[in-house]
Amino acid sequence: MKAIVVSDQAAGTVGMTLTERPEPSASINDVIVQIHASGFVPTELEWPSTWTDRAGRDKTPSIPGHELAGVVTALGYGTTGLSVGQRVFGLADWHRDGTLAEYVAIEARNLAPLPGDVDFTVGASLPISGLTAWQGLFQHGRLQSGQTVLAHGAAGAVGTMVTQLAREAGAHVIGTGRAADRAKALDFGAHEFVDLEKDALEDVGDVDLVFDVIGGDVQKRSAALVRPGGTLVSVVGPVEARPAEGLAVDFVVEADRAELTEIVQRVRNGRLRTNIGDVSTLDHAVAALNPTERRQGKTIIRVRP
Repeated sequence: MKAIVVSDQAAGTVGMTLTERPEPSASINDVIVQIHASGFVPTELEWPSTWTDRAGRDKTPSIPGHELAGVVTALGYGTTGLSVGQRVFGLADWHRDGTLAEYVAIEARNLAPLPGDVDFTVGASLPISGLTAWQGLFQHGRLQSGQTVLAHGAAGAVGTMVTQLAREAGAHVIGTGRAADRAKALDFGAHEFVDLEKDALEDVGDVDLVFDVIGGDVQKRSAALVRPGGTLVSVVGPVEARPAEGLAVDFVVEADRAELTEIVQRVRNGRLRTNIGDVSTLDHAVAALNPTERRQGKTIIRVRP
C-alpha cells in the first residue's frame, strides 16, 4: 500500500516521504479500514509516541496521522460491534502506525459508524478537534449553561469546535487569536474576540473556563482570570500556571465512540460545522503538509477519490 512515512524527528514534516509499505494485519479486537480520508496534526511529530513504541523502542519509519474516515474491510479475532463494508470514522492509537496510508489496523472501540450522508472528508476532520473540544469542555471543564469561556485559538480547528459546543451549551464565548482570525472566530459563534497581539487580555475580566491551546505567557495571564471554582483546561502539556482558587487540568484526547456519535450527529443536523482548510491527495500530501504560509483550518488528505 502507499503510505506517508517519517524517519527523522529533526526533519519534521519536511522529512516525510511517500513510499510503499506492507498492508497491516488485524490483531485481536482490531479491524482493517480502507482509508478514504485522513486528518493530520503537525504537533504529532513532536510526540514521543510517533517515534517509539510503548516500551520506548524505536519504531521508525513511522506512518503519522491519527484521524480517519473509511470503510471496514476485515475483522480481527473477537472483534464485535462493527462489520465488513461499514463506513466508520475515528481516532487511531498514538503508538501504532497511523492513517496517512491506504489501510490501517485499528482497535474497533476507537471507531464510530459514519452516517451515509456525511462525506469522508468531513468525517476525517472531526475526531481530534471534536473530541478535544468535547472532553475539555464537558469532561474536564464541567461547563454549565450561563458560564463564560475564554477560548484561545478560536479560529483554529479545535478552537472553532470549542466555540460552537460551548455556545450551544449556553456559555458566553470570548475567542482569541490574531487580528486576521477575528472574522472567522465570530463567524463560528464567538460572542467577543480578543486580538492577542494588540488587545489587553486582562480586560476580559473574570471567566469560568479557559480552554488553552497556546501555553506559555498566554496561559499564565489566562490563569489569573479564572474565577474561584473555575477551571483552566490545557492541551499543550503539563500546566505551568494555575488559577489561585480554581482547577488546572491538562489532558490527552481519547477515542470515545459515544462522543464521536454525538459530534457527528450535530454535524448532520447543522448544529456543528467543521473547519476544513486544504484538501489534498495522498500523492500530494507531502507538499500539502508543508505549507509555505500560515493556514486556517485542518488539512485533510483524501486517500481515495
